[in-house]
Amino acid sequence: MASIIFTPKDIFDQDFKGSVRGYSKQEVDGFLDDVIKDYETYEALVKELREENARLKESLNVAANRAREEAVSPNPAANRVEVPQTTGSVTNFDILRRLNRLEKEVFGKQIMENDSTFQ
Repeated sequence: MASIIFTPKDIFDQDFKGSVRGYSKQEVDGFLDDVIKDYETYEALVKELREENARLKESLNVAANRAREEAVSPNPAANRVEVPQTTGSVTNFDILRRLNRLEKEVFGKQIMENDSTFQ
């Protein structure tokens, strides 16, 4: 990752030597003022995104811990919740596996009750 070389203050304090055929000092100062504003905006944006990233990671950890705690049951093999350890996207296979487990949990009891009434 590239490091940041200048701070907004460094840019503000930069002084260029004058020459006979040099650039207009007012034009350079105006441009550098705009660069400073952009630089400050980028710094604020990076800070905000880092904070959001930390909040989202914490939220993910809390949700994963809650899912693990709720997965504890008398028959852990049937109700095992597998929480992906990566922050990547959830695959269709993961979604289907979760749906299958939920259907067994919800409808499995109803099917067992209906089967007992027919016997």
